[in-house]
Amino acid sequence: MSTESQMARRTIPDRLDTRLGRWIRSWEALLLLVFVLIFFGNSLASPYFLDPWNLSDATFNFTEKGIIALAMGFLIIAGEIDLSVAAIIALASTAMGAAAQAGVGPAGLCAIGLLVGLLCGAFNGILITRVGLPSIVATIGTMSLFRGIAYVVLGDGVYKGYPPGFAYFGQGYVWWVFSFEFAAFLLLAIGAHVLLHRTVFGRAIFAIGNNSFAARFSGIRVERVKFLLFLMTGLASGIAAIMLTSRLGSTRPSIAFGWELEVVTMVVLGGVSILGGSGRIAGIVIAAFVMGLVTFGLGLLNVPGIVMSIFIGLMLIAVLALPIVVRRVVNRGAA
Repeated sequence: MSTESQMARRTIPDRLDTRLGRWIRSWEALLLLVFVLIFFGNSLASPYFLDPWNLSDATFNFTEKGIIALAMGFLIIAGEIDLSVAAIIALASTAMGAAAQAGVGPAGLCAIGLLVGLLCGAFNGILITRVGLPSIVATIGTMSLFRGIAYVVLGDGVYKGYPPGFAYFGQGYVWWVFSFEFAAFLLLAIGAHVLLHRTVFGRAIFAIGNNSFAARFSGIRVERVKFLLFLMTGLASGIAAIMLTSRLGSTRPSIAFGWELEVVTMVVLGGVSILGGSGRIAGIVIAAFVMGLVTFGLGLLNVPGIVMSIFIGLMLIAVLALPIVVRRVVNRGAA
C-alpha cells in the first residue's frame, strides 16, 4: 500500500481524535441528546412543564437518589455493589424520627442521620472486606436487617412532629427556584468528579475495578479503599435520608422502598460498567436528570407509579443488554 493511501486512511480518525471528537462519540453525549429529546417531549405533552417552579419540582424526583448514585458509582467502578441503600434511609429516618419525638433539634437530627448512615456503611464494609462476603450477598442481607429494624421500631406507626427548622433541608430554596437539595447535589457531583477523575484515590478505584489482584500487588490497599467506599455510600444514604425525611415531614418504615433499583439503574444508565473498571461522574449526573425528567413527565400525564416501576426495570435491562448486543453485532461484522 502506498504512503498516500495510508495517509488517506488515517486522516478521518486523526481529525476525530480530539477531545471534542471523543466527547461527541461518548455515551455522555448520547445521554445528553436523550435528555434534550425528553425535555422537548415533556414540554409538548404538558403545558405546565416549562413553568420554572414545575421544573424546580422535577429536581426533587432525582436529587436524593442522585446523591446516592454518585457514591454508588464509585462502588460499582471498584467492582462492588450496595443494595442496602434504601434500607439505610429507612433506618436513619426512623432514628431521626425517634430523636425528634424526644425533642432533638435540627442540627442533632442531621447528626443522627449521618451517623446512622456511616455506621450502616461501616457494617457493610466489615462484612465484605473483613469477613469476605460477596457484596451482593452481604448487602441483600443487611437490606433486610436495616429495613426490618425500622419495621420493628415503628410497626404500622409513623413519626411526625419534626422541628420547623428541619424542613429546610428537603423543602428550602437557596435562591429563587433552586432548592437546597438541587444545590447540594450539584456541589457533591463536582466534588465526586474531582475525587474520581483527578486524584490518586480515584485512580486506585479504577485499578481495583479492572483487576483487584494486580492492584493489590501494585501497592494499593484494596480492602481499605473498598471499606472507605462503603462508608461513602452509607454517608450518602444518610444525607438522602435527611433530605427525604425533611421533604416528607414524616417517617414510615416503608420510606424509600425500592430505591435501590432506581439508584443502580441511574448509575448503569450513566455509563458505569456493572462489571467495574469504567465510568464517569458526568454520565451519572446526566442519567439522574434523564430519569428525573422521565418520572416527572409521566407524573404530569397521571401515569400510575407501578407503570413507572415497569419502565425503570425495562430501562435497566435495556442498558445492560445494549453493550452485549452491540458487541455481538460488531464481532459478526468483523468476521
